[in-house]
Amino acid sequence: MAKSIYKVSAFTSDPFSGNPACVIPLDDWLSEENMLKISRENAVPETAFFIKKSNNRFALRWFTPELEMDLCGHATLATAHVVRVYFRDISWPITFETASGELLVDYVDEFYQMTLPRRKGKACDLGEQLKKALNIQPDEVYKSRDFMLVYKDQHSVENIQIDRAIFNEMDLGTGGLIITAPGLEVDFVSRFFTPQASILEDPVTGSAHCTLTPYWSERLQKKKLLAKQLSERGGELACEDTDQNVIVSGRAATYSEGILTI
Repeated sequence: MAKSIYKVSAFTSDPFSGNPACVIPLDDWLSEENMLKISRENAVPETAFFIKKSNNRFALRWFTPELEMDLCGHATLATAHVVRVYFRDISWPITFETASGELLVDYVDEFYQMTLPRRKGKACDLGEQLKKALNIQPDEVYKSRDFMLVYKDQHSVENIQIDRAIFNEMDLGTGGLIITAPGLEVDFVSRFFTPQASILEDPVTGSAHCTLTPYWSERLQKKKLLAKQLSERGGELACEDTDQNVIVSGRAATYSEGILTI
């Protein structure tokens, strides 16, 4: 069995930065076991599998090397890029049917605009285990799908160190740890870490901005914000809080295309 496979860098126009995702079009779903094995072999943060249902509707699933995810922003953006570049007769905006419901994606002025769930965090305690895993303690702590730790400045985010041995003892389900602060050149910056993952720090995390956007929108009294994720690869995002959803936008660049033989 041979399938097309595309490697796309999301939230960037440079294929050597942003967050890499592999995207695989299918006619029918493979077994979950095989999709997970393929994701492990690809060794990127997420692999997206999708099925075209019409000229503007697709079924979409996301896998890390460890598990199937309920939501992945950068792999959704990467899939929209593959749809636009490699498929004909597409009508924008397009809709992805996913485990998190229907996700609408439009393409406007070279930006993919994703309408994603709004996941406002609730204030909570840090917890002793997480406290011990951090070299710098946060000013505020929130919880939605992910933990979100808010710091006073960008310098703190840049210098965060995670004790991986302690961090890996935590069970966050499909969630992770968002580190965020006001930005020097953008409205806010962030980093994202996942325990028990082969890739500790995610380069650019679209789904984290489902929680970041409502927080910073309320704090800065702005509906539209610019954000940067401060990983080694780095990435830039435009975010908007609509009160019902968040709109997360970014560019994408194809790194490679090929044939996957199973």
